[in-house]
Amino acid sequence: MHHVRTWLVAGLLAVILALVLADRLTRESEVPGLVLSDQQLKWVGEQIFRNECAGRYDCLVHWNRGEAFPSLGIGHFIWYPAGVDERFVESFPALIRFMADRSVAIPEWLAVEPVPDAPWPDRPAFLQADGSERVTGLRAFLDRTKAVQVAFIFRRTEQSLSRVLDAVPDARRYEVAAHIKALAGTPGGVYALMDYVNFKGEGLSPTERYNDQGWGLLQVLLAMSGSPGQSALVQFREAAGTVLERRAENAENPIERERWLPGWRKRLETYKEPSALKSSE
Repeated sequence: MHHVRTWLVAGLLAVILALVLADRLTRESEVPGLVLSDQQLKWVGEQIFRNECAGRYDCLVHWNRGEAFPSLGIGHFIWYPAGVDERFVESFPALIRFMADRSVAIPEWLAVEPVPDAPWPDRPAFLQADGSERVTGLRAFLDRTKAVQVAFIFRRTEQSLSRVLDAVPDARRYEVAAHIKALAGTPGGVYALMDYVNFKGEGLSPTERYNDQGWGLLQVLLAMSGSPGQSALVQFREAAGTVLERRAENAENPIERERWLPGWRKRLETYKEPSALKSSE
């Protein structure tokens, strides 16, 4: 009897494991891979840098008014000083680890684990240090590694898609998976996904909320209309506008409504199929 019971338990565990693996494979198959040629990826990196600050060299190391942290690189990756823990997901340390894994030459003071905190405690301290050897060296480093930075954004976006889809309610999973597939099927759609994940995140962090409402990729995909008369890219652009307007209205700081929202809207206008991305020649 003991052997029969053991056999039944083992059989039940095998069935459960098979179901879990089948579910995982099904979920992974719902998320398409992203594909861009080298030329297209270079264009996306240049466009993201234009979106962040018009592609200006000095903006490779920058500290925006109204923020408690500096932003670095073509994607304005967030880097927190010691003691600062804002609601936004920090991304600069992850970029440095991505570079280290690919044997990129990194400034010695940065090439340590864990990646150090930003060396300036606040914006006035940063402005005072601007022009110093450390800041100018950091700008030069980020200028010569633009290709690696856009590769990081590409990889981050690819990895985000399955996590975002896992967070979608089951009743809407098929619909959102179809949106992702449609966007991933065109260069302009891939650009929009990459830029938005870099710009406003996945929408999964519980801290990235105002009034319990997020503003990341998850929220935009859920807000897409599904209208058969519109391309997925048009739907994404319009949904992103709605989500960002809601964020600005929910924000306590009026700078989001008065200063940042117009810039966000202008950025969304680039979510089109530009001629530079229509072919890979």
